[in-house]
Amino acid sequence: MTYKILARKTRPQDFSAVVGQEETVVALRNALGTGKVASAYLFSGIRGVGKTSVARIFAKALNCEKGPASDPCNACVICKEITGGSDLDVLEIDAATYSKVEQVRELTESLQYGPARDRYKVVILDEIHRLSRQAFDALLKIIEEPPEHLVFLFATTESHAVPATILSRCQEFNFRRVPFQALTDHLRSLSAAEGFEASETALRMIARAGDGSVRDAVALLDQLSIYGSNTIQDEDVSRLLGGLDAAMYLELLGAILTGDSAVVVQVVANIEAAGWDPRLAYTEFLAYCRDALHLTLGGSPDQVDLPRDEALALAELSKRPEAGKRSLLRLLHHLLQSENSVRRTEAGALALEIVWLRMAELPQLRHIEDVLAGGSKAASPATDTPPETAETAPSESVEVSKSAQHVAPAKSVEATKSEENSGSAVLSEAALAAMDKNIQELLVQIGRRKQPLAAHLAGAGKLFFADDLLSIHLPPGDALLKNALARKSNRLLLDECVKKVWSQAARWQPVESANPNTGFDRAARGDPNESAAPDRAEPPSSPADPALQHPTVQAALDIFGGTARTVGPDDR
Repeated sequence: MTYKILARKTRPQDFSAVVGQEETVVALRNALGTGKVASAYLFSGIRGVGKTSVARIFAKALNCEKGPASDPCNACVICKEITGGSDLDVLEIDAATYSKVEQVRELTESLQYGPARDRYKVVILDEIHRLSRQAFDALLKIIEEPPEHLVFLFATTESHAVPATILSRCQEFNFRRVPFQALTDHLRSLSAAEGFEASETALRMIARAGDGSVRDAVALLDQLSIYGSNTIQDEDVSRLLGGLDAAMYLELLGAILTGDSAVVVQVVANIEAAGWDPRLAYTEFLAYCRDALHLTLGGSPDQVDLPRDEALALAELSKRPEAGKRSLLRLLHHLLQSENSVRRTEAGALALEIVWLRMAELPQLRHIEDVLAGGSKAASPATDTPPETAETAPSESVEVSKSAQHVAPAKSVEATKSEENSGSAVLSEAALAAMDKNIQELLVQIGRRKQPLAAHLAGAGKLFFADDLLSIHLPPGDALLKNALARKSNRLLLDECVKKVWSQAARWQPVESANPNTGFDRAARGDPNESAAPDRAEPPSSPADPALQHPTVQAALDIFGGTARTVGPDDR
């Protein structure tokens, strides 16, 4: 006797056997029970979720000798013939091989006649999106004005490719991906019915590989049962599904979290030497990092789709200080952003190596809020506790490298005061601390909307606030910061942020001096004999030429930090 594969053997024969499509089943059963049967239905969804099977069940329920009924009896001659594909009144056509306009015209002409025996003539047109444009046009007329005895059941994996004129005349049902737990339960029941020995972990791994498709998951179960003589081992599932050893992923994740680039290079070399598909390795490592995140958030190793020992090893890794929630979210974000660069290149191993090496550099990054909060107080990237001065969500944060010295925070007032060698400070320690905190908050507020300006102020400008006036002391020769403060968009932003941090009466002003420390130190010390006022200068006036005030010109100046002036005949 010819062997019948499990996917065909276990194909659903009534609505109660359909997995994971409860909403669609309820709607179709109600239509059959009330007699409100439409002339055309469109079933859309990914492969292997039951579109064609439901179409056959619906055709049987319409024509069943005991029907129309909410479920076919599967015992009468009509039900058996439809199941076997021999019923003359139920036509199942593959649109991929029946796409020419002449074929569709011949079909529509034959459909004008009534059924030979059954209650309805049913046409199941699979992969309807494969029809040509002319074939769709030929089909449109009979769908618009169908005979009472005719019902169309269309199935497609690409509903967006079906013309709107066809869609508007159909009742459309979207078949969703079968939920993971429902697919696992289905595989468990099949294993019990067929006498397979499979652990819960093995079934979950097969269900995940099925990716929402019942047919794919059942086919994998069938293949693995043959390989293991009806016994499905966890190791066999991992090996035959094409996955790498989870121990290699554990080593790779640990190396990335600690910044060990040498180990990353060796792992990629092992993948290439073993002939593994880089794209598959990338996808599986993405899922592995997701499992690590779930464990970090308090998940149980039993809920991870890995063999027990490997799940426990990953749980131990997730407890390390460097494997915090923030770090793993950062890794997953980077993996998702770089996915196309791995999938669309011919040099898959090289792209894989570059992406993972860049990920190994992530532990060296610091959030800009941490840097602006004082450098030495910056939290470790593996720490999940946000800095006190950072009020933005993690997704809004900006990261800078530890080596980016030019983005270092402005020197605090306390640090500047401690460097003075003479004189007495007029401001109290509490006042100095409050002012320092407000200045740091100002930089954070500016950085949320214009990070380059905040970084420039933090690295080059010295800030002091007194008498509702913020003094921005410009280093000698720093034309870039001076020009930035002269631009209208930056002035408006500074006005808004200064008022938000202090009060509506607060304002700001740049200060130029030959000695960059003079104005700041004298003001900070409150020396009555040395005023910073003579060094203060109004913001440079806007250029008279209207062209230089154009938004595009101002945006270019913001990006490149340059200057602009009107050029006349004498400048040639």
